[in-house]
Amino acid sequence: MTWQQVEKARRRLSREQGTVIKDWGGRVPFALVYPNAYYLGMSNLGIHALYKLLNSHDKVVAERAFWETEDGQSPPVSLESQRPLADFAVIAFSISYELDYFNIARILKASGIPLYATDRDQRHPLLIAGGPCVMANPMPLSPFFDCLCIGEAEPIVPAILPIIAEGIGANRSDLLKALSLLPGVYVPQHHSGKPVTRQWAKNLDDFPVASAILTPDTELGNLYLIEVERGCNWGCRFCLTSQAFHPMRYRSLDSLITQAEEGLKYRRRLGLVGAAVFDHPQIEELMPKLSQMGAELSISSLRVAPLSGVVLRELAKGGARTVTLAPEAGSQRLRHVIKKGISEDDILKAIEIVTEQGIKQVKLYFMIGLPSETDEDIERIINLSLECKRILNNKQPGGRLTLNIAPFVPKAGTPFQWLPMAQPPTLNRRLSMLKSGLMPKGIKIKAESPAWSQVQGVLARGDAKLAGVLANIEEISLSGWRKAVKKYRVDVDFYAHQQWDIKQKLPWDVIDSGTKAGQLELELGRAMA
Repeated sequence: MTWQQVEKARRRLSREQGTVIKDWGGRVPFALVYPNAYYLGMSNLGIHALYKLLNSHDKVVAERAFWETEDGQSPPVSLESQRPLADFAVIAFSISYELDYFNIARILKASGIPLYATDRDQRHPLLIAGGPCVMANPMPLSPFFDCLCIGEAEPIVPAILPIIAEGIGANRSDLLKALSLLPGVYVPQHHSGKPVTRQWAKNLDDFPVASAILTPDTELGNLYLIEVERGCNWGCRFCLTSQAFHPMRYRSLDSLITQAEEGLKYRRRLGLVGAAVFDHPQIEELMPKLSQMGAELSISSLRVAPLSGVVLRELAKGGARTVTLAPEAGSQRLRHVIKKGISEDDILKAIEIVTEQGIKQVKLYFMIGLPSETDEDIERIINLSLECKRILNNKQPGGRLTLNIAPFVPKAGTPFQWLPMAQPPTLNRRLSMLKSGLMPKGIKIKAESPAWSQVQGVLARGDAKLAGVLANIEEISLSGWRKAVKKYRVDVDFYAHQQWDIKQKLPWDVIDSGTKAGQLELELGRAMA
């Protein structure tokens, strides 16, 4: 811990609203860790929900910690009391992205906490992990954590807190055995062999989720965030969200209005959060009501179809200047393969509707390297984007079109979990095709690194063998990764680029996601047909 860290934490606290400061006396101290920067972590609504949920328990005090790369190897400290992580009884990680796995190992090393669960006892903090990555495939991280939460926090956390409060200072093995008996809790050292069933909140109105802490020092600092729904019914075959958070659930109109009334005390702009916000059955009633309350509105991403003109008008009236749409693929054939459920006419009509509302900036999300993709599919992205640009120029002269490009990465628990991702040279060549075909036409392109996407693919389909690489990588770089996988004899091609037999045992078979038996295989067969 350095004085610079303490001063930085105190400056941040001085700019926050909603921070919870509790006396540690008689309480179990939890460090809630987001393994990346504060700027990103405090824009993650899951962190807000966990912070509120943990601190609602009288016998718990929860403080936040982040990994700030500019601090080098300095051990992280909690924001609220500036204590080192080793002082806490429990360290709970919320993990949303595979590439943050590297930071988990760095955080523990810098904090002087043994990486492997088998090297820790009751003298050390209890390590817990949750989040979308853990729900899908906990295995690469399983040697590090005492327990991993398979499912949503709302049904799991209230069940584990009394057991931890009672057993945290006693024999570690007894505590882990007690936790392993809870639904949705995977304890690698005491796993019975029976799949751990994913848990989910039945009624979202019982658990309001909105910004718990407000600060200008985040990516979405001008917004009060409100979760509108959870899950997605569209079932795109590459998508983790629709599988990890099913079934689709909506918050009631009354609940959302109540949360909005609270949010407007602090921010004029409300950010409506969810994978498919437009699918809310009362969205055309909700948006005008929020506008009448004086709210300016923002939605992270809109589904191309159906696209409501009423909702778009309210977004435009509320100050929205940019709209994001996700066609995902350029050709109709490939959109059928991934089960996107939209046509080219839908996409072009959506651009017209958006621009008619005076919106001048449009972002389009596409994926490259999708199963069965050819160069012709890339040409279709180019042609479709140029047509979108033409419509934008006609309706809104001076408008700007941006493409966000991400390589396809097969995710555990999805119909495409058995399929390989494209090799980096193929991805780079297709990315070059897009850049040469679109950038001279004034279309901006932002792309994720194919090389780092390959790393993500290995971690997404990985098993416990990856823990050795994560624990011993010398530097977080592509060269450091390549040295580590070579040293620990990890077959990158097997994890990222080979098609797996649907009958083989998968690393994440310890998880029962709740998907009907055979449903993923059925969807894969339909895609390949």
